[in-house]
Amino acid sequence: MVTSEQVAKLAGVSRATVSRALNGSANVSEETRQRILEAIASLGYEPNVVAQNLARQRSRVIAFALFTDDQRKLMEFEQTQHYFYLGVINAVEHAITSAGYDLFFPARAEDGSYGNYLRTLQSRRVAGVIAISIAQSDPRIQALVNSNLPTVFIDNMGQGKRATYVKSDNLHGGRMAMEYLLQLGHRRIAIMPGNTADLSGAERLLGCQQGLAKAGLVADPDLICVSDWTTEDAYHATIKLLKQRRDFTAIAAGSDMMAMGVLRALHEYGIRIPEEVSVIGFDDLDISRFMEPPLTTVRQDRLVMSQSAVQKLITMIEEGETPASLTIPMQLVVRASTGPAPA
Repeated sequence: MVTSEQVAKLAGVSRATVSRALNGSANVSEETRQRILEAIASLGYEPNVVAQNLARQRSRVIAFALFTDDQRKLMEFEQTQHYFYLGVINAVEHAITSAGYDLFFPARAEDGSYGNYLRTLQSRRVAGVIAISIAQSDPRIQALVNSNLPTVFIDNMGQGKRATYVKSDNLHGGRMAMEYLLQLGHRRIAIMPGNTADLSGAERLLGCQQGLAKAGLVADPDLICVSDWTTEDAYHATIKLLKQRRDFTAIAAGSDMMAMGVLRALHEYGIRIPEEVSVIGFDDLDISRFMEPPLTTVRQDRLVMSQSAVQKLITMIEEGETPASLTIPMQLVVRASTGPAPA
């Protein structure tokens, strides 16, 4: 195995000079650097990247912070509220590894807490953090925002001197969904925005209300349905609504997985879709095209969201700059689950 000492001997320099040249130090002349590179090529020397990273006090490792329970062997993904993020995480992982970085999932303590989260990251000398859909109340958000550790939040608005975010324009998405239903003649529209303690749920509800207000209408409080993000809870919320009243002609669900539960409940009650009730979702998951009927939805661009987040993080890590936040437009995708309001 070729050593740096052999490289130094062939180039006629010290080992320290070889190290400085490999680390990009400005204290090495171009002529000396060239001799070292020629010696490396001649001997086939491969620098110890791990050792170099330790010397720089920075690794090529990026930490993943997911949801609130991300360290249960990713078991949270079996829950339908997280289905949307499978595509996001896949795209983020691909972008990170393509940039020459590795992923790290910080372990939870035995009591289920994260302990001193920053200390855990610092002990691993992580280069930065991608934080995906962390609840607003999660203490990791404030810890990362106040730190000097480069961090990019996805689907949340964490922002600081070394933190920024990438998210979808949920407000515009909510307005878009409501304006489309209004164009179809719907006026009694049930809104099931998901968990409004989450930023995306609160923004989608507000967007729907803004869409109604633009048309001179006010959302009926009894038609705002309380539900979390799961298919099952959306199903039960729809059943509860159907038992209370049947005069609505459309339902705007906060996600496609929720819309699946809505469709199931309407089918069980023998309600024709879209002849009697139109249904619209959010996300445009792959399965939306295969629902019965195929689901009209508001599309989030998961690929742009993921790639933009990684690009911003790499910029912070390698250039020391904190890029501006990014809000990505949404797009209406019309399919067969929506139609004109019944007479």
